[in-house]
Amino acid sequence: MAVIPRLRGRRPSTDGGSRGRARGAFVLRHLVRFVISLAVLLVASFAMIHLIPGDPVRASLGPAAPVELVEARRAALGLDQPILTQLASYVGHVVSGDFGTSFLSGEPVGEVIASRLPNTLALALLATVVALLVAVPLGMWAGVRTENGRNRGTEAAFTSATGTAVAIPEFLYAIAAVALFAIGLGWFPPAGKGGPESYVLPVLSLAIAPAAMIARISRVETLRELGSDYVRLARAKRLPSARIHLRHVLPNTLTATLTIGGLLLTGLIAGSVLVEYVFAWPGLGLRIVESITQKDYPVAQGVILVYGAIVLVVNLLVDVLLGLLDPTSALKET
Repeated sequence: MAVIPRLRGRRPSTDGGSRGRARGAFVLRHLVRFVISLAVLLVASFAMIHLIPGDPVRASLGPAAPVELVEARRAALGLDQPILTQLASYVGHVVSGDFGTSFLSGEPVGEVIASRLPNTLALALLATVVALLVAVPLGMWAGVRTENGRNRGTEAAFTSATGTAVAIPEFLYAIAAVALFAIGLGWFPPAGKGGPESYVLPVLSLAIAPAAMIARISRVETLRELGSDYVRLARAKRLPSARIHLRHVLPNTLTATLTIGGLLLTGLIAGSVLVEYVFAWPGLGLRIVESITQKDYPVAQGVILVYGAIVLVVNLLVDVLLGLLDPTSALKET
């Protein structure tokens, strides 16, 4: 009888150690991938200004600009140096937080990004929260209502409505929202950033399509959990339906929701460009459109780099968090 407790006492420590090493290797692999992806992003953003047909300095200053001014601007930007020297200088400046200077205003690009990034993040985060708060309960409700093939009408209406909502681009929602709620009904301001009411239409425009997508995924996950053995056992014990759904089914559907939520946040940050343009929202999306149309390439270059870095960081955090919360995802990669 004394042997059994010793064997049971050793086994968890061995399993815990192997799982700890697996998690450590999992995190390390994702960190290495992040660094490699960040390096590729740096090179790609550097190459952007060199892939533009013609001379970007001449394009930004206009065809009537004197040759002396063009050459002076090229020398100031270091574009007259060998390509590898330019790349090394660019990487060094970016690592130190120097993204260059705007062609048009002479303002440091880092200051432009710092002043506008919070406005873009505010829209993306609010839209993510709204989408999750609406989509998860809606998807669970649809899953419960359509379990075992019940309520075919509800299933058809849900899949049709969410499928249509996913297919419509965000900027069309933005245009429709301005036409209906701002110009038609006058409930909200049509453009600009002001009080809390100015957030409603941009956030709504960004949140509708992701909410529909997450609701569809939440329904599928709910149906899968409702067919599992532990739910059948809970029902055999005559536990209340609300307790089964909220305390057992909901937590087990949130892993997929967390994954989609991370991807959703990165997609909303990038997808906010046209929505910000429609609402004249003072974020990075509006600024990158202005910089491209005005040929202010350093600003466009810096904003694209920041967008890419945000996507990489969020994806890294989601992957690592899932690996820590669900050890099987880390063990599967070993």
